[in-house]
Amino acid sequence: MWAELLPVGRDEATGGYHRFAWTPAELECRAWFLDEARRRDLDVEHDANGNMFAWWLPADGSRGDAVLTGSHLDSVPGGGAFDGPLGIVSAFAALDDLRGRGVTPRRPIGIGAFAEEEGARFGVACLGSRLLSGAIDPARARGLTDADGHTFAEVMHNAGFDPEAIGPDDGLLARISCYVELHVEQGRALDEPVGVASAIVPHGRWRFDFAGEGNHAGTTGLSDRRDPMLPFAHMVIAAREAAERNGTVATVGKIKVVPGGVNAIPSSVTAWLDARGPLDDAVRRTVKDVDEAARVAARPHRVSVDFAEESYTEIVDFNLALRDRITATLGGVPVLPTGAGHDAGVLSARLPAAMLFVRNPTGVSHAPAEFAEPADRLAGVEALTAVLDDLTRG
Repeated sequence: MWAELLPVGRDEATGGYHRFAWTPAELECRAWFLDEARRRDLDVEHDANGNMFAWWLPADGSRGDAVLTGSHLDSVPGGGAFDGPLGIVSAFAALDDLRGRGVTPRRPIGIGAFAEEEGARFGVACLGSRLLSGAIDPARARGLTDADGHTFAEVMHNAGFDPEAIGPDDGLLARISCYVELHVEQGRALDEPVGVASAIVPHGRWRFDFAGEGNHAGTTGLSDRRDPMLPFAHMVIAAREAAERNGTVATVGKIKVVPGGVNAIPSSVTAWLDARGPLDDAVRRTVKDVDEAARVAARPHRVSVDFAEESYTEIVDFNLALRDRITATLGGVPVLPTGAGHDAGVLSARLPAAMLFVRNPTGVSHAPAEFAEPADRLAGVEALTAVLDDLTRG
């Protein structure tokens, strides 16, 4: 299974992956998911938000009180191979392991593939699980646009979904007793093959729009310029300084410059800030400091600044009883927090959720160097198998 997915959406020059939601590469991954589900005679289901589910039903065909696992198939620009797909490949392998042991589930076991988890195409992370759980207004989601100006509603329609039907699915959520997501660890905090998540730290995304005046780079004097690139540059430095001051992390990893000519002063610059930290107040202070610094830097250049929050998630403490049960099942593996957002964090507002981490020896994620050793991957499958076996017994 892993070998089949590896080439899909991979840049041969960099080794990074480009699997944006509903692009050909991600659609190929979706087709792979459906093939694997049907190969195992699993019951396949799509919700209205583009999330996919494959169910192993008990002998009586009941659908309630289900245990769900899985992850996502999309990637960030130039991302690694393991972020997302590892959880889905491991889930199929765990089901195979359970069947090989002759286990007959007393309740349904599901594998979920959530849509647009990274937010790389439409700007809102965990969009599929946010829609499913009611964490985002469907009207806002329909209006989200990608870099080419295509709306989420348009893309959903072209993929065969009804954009007017997106939103919370309380009936589906009511059938799920808990969600356990396996994921590659995205730092160097885990020194054993497998760990369990305690919490997801607060994190969010904010957009800064700097508007100036486009003009000729060679004939416009410095005093006549309204160059939005200058306050933007101050904003990037301010983000680092604010993060250091408040004990957080802050990143400006995406910008859009208009018109983008070498010999043209930009008319506008749009920049996205990612900020995360151990406490909500610290993250909010960081963003406030960056906003204030950007506005101060913009005034002498006669540039306007607009600021908007695109998404924010407060600290997520995973269900304590479920976490402790999983940790005990696995014999006391390490328990650690994470600075990365996940569908499990979004779904935890509606049902008990937990996460398993598989060791990443490079400590690198969202980049080609992201990695998990084969032995650790197999340890992750064994751990997930044990957890699913325990949870479906009662």
